[in-house]
Amino acid sequence: MSDLHVAAVRKTYRTGSGMPVRALDDVTLDIPAGQTVAVTGRSGSGKSTLLHLVGAMDVPDSGTITVDGRDLTALSDAQRAVYRRGVGFVFQRFHLLPALTACDNVAAPVLPFRAGFDKRARAAELLTAVGLGGREHDLPVKLSGGQQQRVAIARALIGEPRLLLADEPTGNLDSATGADVLDLLFRLHRDRGLTMLLATHDAAVADRCQRVVELSDGAVAGDRLISASGADR
Repeated sequence: MSDLHVAAVRKTYRTGSGMPVRALDDVTLDIPAGQTVAVTGRSGSGKSTLLHLVGAMDVPDSGTITVDGRDLTALSDAQRAVYRRGVGFVFQRFHLLPALTACDNVAAPVLPFRAGFDKRARAAELLTAVGLGGREHDLPVKLSGGQQQRVAIARALIGEPRLLLADEPTGNLDSATGADVLDLLFRLHRDRGLTMLLATHDAAVADRCQRVVELSDGAVAGDRLISASGADR
């Protein structure tokens, strides 16, 4: 599990016309290890930006982000790359490589690096864990949208992360398939003791988390605890 502290974080982007847009405005959050947190808000409220900063895919203009006592804003580019290998990312778009099998897609993030485990064997184990045992050699085109998202979730777990960031993970799925994917995410959270941040605009999805943080125009507009227990609702 990973504990997360976001302190007075600001992030501004510039539009194509050069106009500044404040994506995050003085955001402060403390998230204990093992908690499931839904980050909600309208499109453009800053949800994805927050996840990108916590995942060290970008850096804030000011403020600090601390994960397990490590200040991400003090890391070099190389150190951020190492940190990202220990974070699981799940996106609305599956981002699978079409020429690779399901197994190779799962293993892809660790293939360039040394590891103390058999990479493809672990990828196969993770595919079984997400309900795709026997589909290791299938290309993405042979898989449904829900199955592709399960491959993406297995890929997010290949580095044995303690922190999982999910950005609208059911946004491209029908309601029934989306519910199955959510069930899988929360089961993995329980089984693996993950801290999970899940960006969503869907109130029903958010209510399954232990806590809901609402963003509006880049600022925290609400923060409510739904359940202190580890189980989702």
